[in-house]
Amino acid sequence: MSKINKHVIWGSVAALLLTGVFVSVLSFPLHSVAAQSGNGTIASGAGTTIIQGGTGSPSFVPVKTTIAFHAERSGADVTGDLECLAFAPAVATGPGSGQFTVNAMYVSGQITGAVVAGDTATLTGISHITGLGAGSSVPFELVIRGGGPGATAVLTTKGSPTLTFHEILTEGSFQVSSDQ
Repeated sequence: MSKINKHVIWGSVAALLLTGVFVSVLSFPLHSVAAQSGNGTIASGAGTTIIQGGTGSPSFVPVKTTIAFHAERSGADVTGDLECLAFAPAVATGPGSGQFTVNAMYVSGQITGAVVAGDTATLTGISHITGLGAGSSVPFELVIRGGGPGATAVLTTKGSPTLTFHEILTEGSFQVSSDQ
C-alpha cells in the first residue's frame, strides 16, 4: 500500500470513530441538575374556591375561600407556604346572604412535605389557624388536583377537632409539576 492510501484509510477510520462517539453522546438524554436532584416547584396555585356543602347540615350556609400556595423541593427538603382565608355571609338567608363578609377561618401554614401522583399533589405541614378550628402548630394536609376552574382541593386541619373542607376552584388555577 502506498503512504497516501494508508493515510486515507486511517483518516476514514478516525472519522468513523469520531462520528460514532458523537452520535452516542447525542443519543443519551440530557438532564438538568435540577431534574437529577429533584429541585424545583412541586405545586403552586391561587384562586377562589367554594366549599362543597358550605357549613353543612342543617343550614348549608355557603363558604367562599381565597387560597394561595406554593411548594418547592431542594434536594430532600420541601418548603413552601399555604394561605387560606374563608368567608361566610353575615346572614344565612335573605338580603345580604350572598355577601361574603364574615372571616370564618384563616389558615396560614408552612409546607414541609409533598407527594405527587399524576396531576395530584398532597402537601403537608404545620399551620396557625384563627376562627373555626383556631390553634397554633396545627398539622394540615392539602390535596390539590391541578387545573383551572373546576379543579379541587381538600384541606384537612388536624387539630381538635379535625376539620375537612372539600373545595372547588371557581377562579384561578392550580399547577402540579410532573417532574417531582
